[in-house]
Amino acid sequence: MNAVGSIKPNARPFYQKYNAAQLKEALRRMYLIRRFEEGAEEAYMRGLIHGTMHLSIGQEASAVGATMALRNSDYITSTHRGHGHCIGKGAEPKLMFAEFFGKEEGYCRGRGGSMHIADVATGNLGANGIVGGGLPIAVGAALAIKKQKRDDVAMCFFGDGASNEGAFHEALNMAAIWKLPVVFVCENNKYGMSVSTERSMAVANVADRASAYNMPGVIVDGNSIADVEEAIAAAIERARKGEGPTLLECKTYRTRGHSRSDRNRYRSKEEIEEWKARDPIPRFEVELMAHGIATEADVRSIREAAEAEIAAGIEFARNGTDPDPGDVTRDVYSPEAA
Repeated sequence: MNAVGSIKPNARPFYQKYNAAQLKEALRRMYLIRRFEEGAEEAYMRGLIHGTMHLSIGQEASAVGATMALRNSDYITSTHRGHGHCIGKGAEPKLMFAEFFGKEEGYCRGRGGSMHIADVATGNLGANGIVGGGLPIAVGAALAIKKQKRDDVAMCFFGDGASNEGAFHEALNMAAIWKLPVVFVCENNKYGMSVSTERSMAVANVADRASAYNMPGVIVDGNSIADVEEAIAAAIERARKGEGPTLLECKTYRTRGHSRSDRNRYRSKEEIEEWKARDPIPRFEVELMAHGIATEADVRSIREAAEAEIAAGIEFARNGTDPDPGDVTRDVYSPEAA
């Protein structure tokens, strides 16, 4: 069916567009993202994962809402805080954990780790440890789409800090000149590392910069999956029609620090607690139950299933195959070059 049977005729488009199974799947993916990152954090604390990681806890509505209307043939480029984007685009948590644990079963055979997970089969061109690094890649992918005369799109995730990089301005300018099918999604979580947007930007909003490149600039509540999806869907439709790029700014928040080494001295406990009260997951649960799409038992079942999948994923990764030191240079060169 095209819409949930119990939805009222005057319900907002998001709840008319998707059926009950699709909306419950969206909640499941939000749970998977949250528990994946909590599970990764726990594994790190136990010494099972080395290095660092950048968690997006609190930003799940942005990741899932942005990717709901995408096809497998659509592309995404991600960020150093990209676990949610991976799961939103269809990645399997167990293979992501294997990547975290440095195992051969990981998406990049354990070579990429937290910040460089890619899954080409689902159109995920990869996360990127370089701030703003995904912007020119997304423009290149969109140019390929246009040259091949496809109606697919490239979606580029980046943070507020990346909007101050030269690559941001170059990417938006080129995409606008050539009317490329790119959807630029800024997840503005208020801080670039420890620097607030108030101190680092000359304009109030990242989306205000869209006018310089003659494209729509849209601001949405990044903690509302419905708001995100509706705005993104319009941008995707515009791109598929050949009308060019859109810049969307999702106002959201990370409740954890920038990375595991962040001591959080630049923001107050009151600010963090205020944003925790806007948690996108319980907010979506309440909306699903208010619309008669899910019961409390349904929500509990979805949560428990996500918990079980994450636990199984961690166990899968722990029992994975350690890389052979003799293969340290494997995949550095193509077979022909080698």
